[in-house]
Order: sequence, then C-alpha cells, then structure tokens
Amino acid sequence: MNFPTWPWFSSEPDHLKLGRWGEKQAERHLKKQGVKILGRRVRVGKHDELDLLARAENVLVVIEVKTRSREGLRPARDAVDKEKQLRLNRAALAYARKLTPRPEGIRFDIVEVVGRPGAGNPVIRHHPGAFGLHHGFRY
Repeated sequence: MNFPTWPWFSSEPDHLKLGRWGEKQAERHLKKQGVKILGRRVRVGKHDELDLLARAENVLVVIEVKTRSREGLRPARDAVDKEKQLRLNRAALAYARKLTPRPEGIRFDIVEVVGRPGAGNPVIRHHPGAFGLHHGFRY
C-alpha cells in the first residue's frame, strides 16, 4: 500500500525539517559568495555535529546555522550560547586534528536564516568569526 508523502506523515519533527532547509539555504548563499563547502552535517564523536565546514586559505571554517521561521525578539545567533560554543570548539578541534595537512587555524562563523519553505527568499545573515576558541582549548 502506498501512503502519501505529505509533510505530516514524516517522522521528522517540523523544527528539524526547518533546520535542514535552513542549512541548504545557508550553503547556497555561501557558495554564491565563493565559499567552498567541504562538508555538511559532519558527525564528530558520539554526540557532536558540525553543520557546515569550509576552508578559507589555510583556515578551517566551522559554520553553525541557526534557522528561524520568523524574526523574533532575539537574533538567532544568540542561540549559540557559551555551552554550544564549547561543544563546537571540542568538535572542531577533534576534526581539525585528523586533517592532513592540518589547517593553520579554526574560525567559527554563524549564519542566520530567517524564513520558511515556500515563503519567498529567506533573510540570510553571515557572521564570520562570531566567536573563537575558549579558555582551555588549544590548537
């Protein structure tokens, strides 16, 4: 028996679908800016995931994508709090240490995507170097 593939039959929650859509929009935007994407949704270890990876000269660029269906009181980038930054630091260092040749540094960018599928062009804001390595992390 064939079931329709309407969104409400999908097992994936709506917020995860929105996040995946936002990642695709962010990647499309970055590619138009000349950024070469190296990886998408890269799993590092058991619990960590990096949304997008790129390389700028000899620097590994870790891009965290935050998607919202509409503008809110707080910018989406504020959702990347200190705890999230520490997790991204840990995952990026683990990933970078496995690369040959190793990059000279790591940069952490945030891309905000505001919109939803079928609602026209989303608003996209790229924040290069949004945060750095925290104390206790060395590269």
